[in-house]
This record gives sequence, structure tokens and C-alpha cells, in this order.
Amino acid sequence: MDTTALIAACVAVVLGAGLQRVAGMGVGMVAAPVLTVFLGASVGVLLSNVAAIVTALLVLRALRDGVDWRRVVTILPLMLVGSVLGALTVREADPAWLDVIVGGSVLLALGASAILRRRVRIQGRSVAVATGLAAGFMNTTSGVAAPAWTAYALATRWDHRSFAATMQPLLVVMNAMSVATKLGFGAIPSGFAPAWWVWPVLLAAVLAGVTVGRFLALRISTRAASRTALTVATAGAVTALARGLLAL
Repeated sequence: MDTTALIAACVAVVLGAGLQRVAGMGVGMVAAPVLTVFLGASVGVLLSNVAAIVTALLVLRALRDGVDWRRVVTILPLMLVGSVLGALTVREADPAWLDVIVGGSVLLALGASAILRRRVRIQGRSVAVATGLAAGFMNTTSGVAAPAWTAYALATRWDHRSFAATMQPLLVVMNAMSVATKLGFGAIPSGFAPAWWVWPVLLAAVLAGVTVGRFLALRISTRAASRTALTVATAGAVTALARGLLAL
């Protein structure tokens, strides 16, 4: 990883972790597209998954009283199935197609979120099943699942405080699933693992982001933080998608 890539990765992780502390999500949407551009789809998403685990654990400490554990238990098995399917896709897909999957998945999820902000009401277990499968698949292939859950929360009128808190244990387990399934299925190419020193730098960026987010949570609105995350994620997703299409 060269200096430019390292700086971009750290900025993305700090911003994503800070936004997650404010809005309940952010690392996947912000960091995954940026890391993918500089490191490639497989390694970039892997780093994003690890950063998301650490961030969610730290944020969970502050929001744990609002977690809806019943939803967590219901959703987790569905995400595991989606994660396995995603890992198989990462192992078999061409790198250019992975870029297309990363960029396209993020843009589709963000588009769905925007449409459902019109307060379309959906109900039923089948919707939760479909969302869980999609979230597990997207998180493993693109490092982004929060927009899918945001769309679901908007459409089902899920209280934002409960949603933000419940997302943290889901993100911990979901990203751990993604890392485990990709490593277990050999989805990370041999010799492509990041250097050892990248991990402590990544941890420092997460800690810095959560600390900044704790400060900002008292001063900016959740809506403003979410808009910033969506803007950065969209830019990164468009870049990854364009790179993949050009390489095909």
C-alpha cells in the first residue's frame, strides 16, 4: 500500500467510524468503496469488514441499552446464508466484475433507500427474510449492508434509536461472517493480504473516528451525518463501478 492509498484509507475509515457513532452506520458505506478503489475489491472489502467489526463493538458499548435482541436473533441466520453465497461469488468472480458488483450493489441499495424515504409501508416476514439474505450477500461482496437495512427500517417504520442500536451487534456478527466465509472459501487470493503494519494503522483510524463521532454526536444532526455518508459512498461506488466496467 503506497502513501496515497494509506492516507485515503485512513480518512475513509475515520469518516466512516465517526458517522457510525453519530448515525448508527457508516464504515461500510464510506470505507468499502474507497478501499476498493485503492486496494482492489477482495482486499479492500476485507479491510472494511475488519474496520466495521471494531467500530461496531465500540459503538455498541454506548448504544447497548437500545438493542432489539429479538430482531438480532431472527435476522442472523438469514445473513449467514447470504454471506456464504457472497463468499462464493468473491472466490469465483473476475476482479473487474467484483468492482462492478461493489459499485452496483451500493448504488442499488442507496437508490432503494431514497425511494423508500417516501414512506412506502411494507410488512411481512418475507420482506425481513429477503433483506437479511441481501444484507449478508452485499456485506461479503461489497462491504456494504447498512443501506439495505436503512431501506427496510424506513419502509417498516422501525424507530431510529432502536435501529441504530440494533445495527451494531448485527454489524459485528455480519462482518465476522463475511471475513470467516471469505477466508474459509479461499476468496482472498494468496499473496494479496495487506502488510502487518496496516492493521494497527486501521485500528488507530477506527479509534480516532469513534472519538470524533462521540464529539460530533452532541453537535450535528443525524440527518446531516447520514447525508455526508451517502454522498461519499455514492462517489466511491460510482468510481468502483466505472473502473470495473472499463476493465471488462
